[in-house]
Amino acid sequence: MLAVLSPGQGSQKPGFLTPWLDLAGAEARLRWWSALAGVDLVHLGTVADAEEIKDTARTQPLLVAAALLAAEHLPLHDVTATAGHSVGELGAAALAGVLTAESAITLAGVRGREMAAACALEPTGMAAVLGGDPDEVLAAIEAHGLHPANRNGAGQIVAAGARDNLDKLAAEPPAKTRIIRLQVAGAFHTPYMAPAEAALAAVAGGIVTADPARILLSNRDGAAVAHGREMLQRLVRQVTAPVRWDLCMRTLADLGVTVVIELPPAGTLAGLVKRELKGPDAPEIVTLNTPDDLPAARDLIARHGARPRHEPAPSFRVAVAPSAGTFGRTEGLAEGTTVRVGQVIGHVATRQGPVEVTAHGDGVLTEWLAGTDDPVAPGQPLARIGGHL
Repeated sequence: MLAVLSPGQGSQKPGFLTPWLDLAGAEARLRWWSALAGVDLVHLGTVADAEEIKDTARTQPLLVAAALLAAEHLPLHDVTATAGHSVGELGAAALAGVLTAESAITLAGVRGREMAAACALEPTGMAAVLGGDPDEVLAAIEAHGLHPANRNGAGQIVAAGARDNLDKLAAEPPAKTRIIRLQVAGAFHTPYMAPAEAALAAVAGGIVTADPARILLSNRDGAAVAHGREMLQRLVRQVTAPVRWDLCMRTLADLGVTVVIELPPAGTLAGLVKRELKGPDAPEIVTLNTPDDLPAARDLIARHGARPRHEPAPSFRVAVAPSAGTFGRTEGLAEGTTVRVGQVIGHVATRQGPVEVTAHGDGVLTEWLAGTDDPVAPGQPLARIGGHL
């Protein structure tokens, strides 16, 4: 089984699109998308320096355009699954057929501009916390009034919030961790981005979607999303919600993915997959950065791809803790039990009282990921719900 991944912000490099413009029609394509995004994608992808393409308003449509431009030269009909990291989800949604390329580029332009504007409202930022015990890291992030904006797996959690609080976290790091401040404009994927989410929702309301033609994973919980409208809602909500790339990688493993191709600018997601999915069943990984990499990618798709079949695709959903506290399972709810959307499967006991944990989709409770009386952190997986889409 083969998956194609679309990278997110921070993966861009000066001039990385230059070799792609040698392909027939590529420059015209980028100029058309530039008109939709409101930025000059040809300039940004070829001659702009690192500082210019670090601007959120420019970076986000540039990354989506790069992924879609390269994907047009691959036989995607043989690709089984797709996923994207943060803004890369827009590219993945287009590859899955949920959005048109034009809709994805337009939304990326709006998303980038509005998130840049939200960053200007308060002095916020992000820092990667590498290593350490995940529970201790999440507890430290919460204790300093920060948010776990990205959980990338492979021992990497990104904290986001007020710069002063990030300074305090750096001064008092959790045991056995290394903290690296990220060169970003603000606290992405946190409540600080609420104005951007509202602005994106206003535009997304007019977008026409289709149901995915291949398995499409969501950053929210690693779920394989069945309906285009639901995916669009998740894309909007993701502006303020944490990126759970760790759960996306877990779903890739559950699906039995054997080959991963990362679209340009490739390398970041490939590195995370390589560090997380190890062992004899580890997938073969290809990074697609220039047209010279296309023959190898096409060959892998021919050997490992599977044409879409007219049978249900597996759905994987994870119920997560809404807040910190102590978890308790609903009495009598055992693994193998069918649950319905909205059904209460447990509670998190907090200082303010119990908070319900509900299933956000129909399916079978396939695995408990936390036991009764276990301490849990916000966003921690509690139960895996599987089924068929």
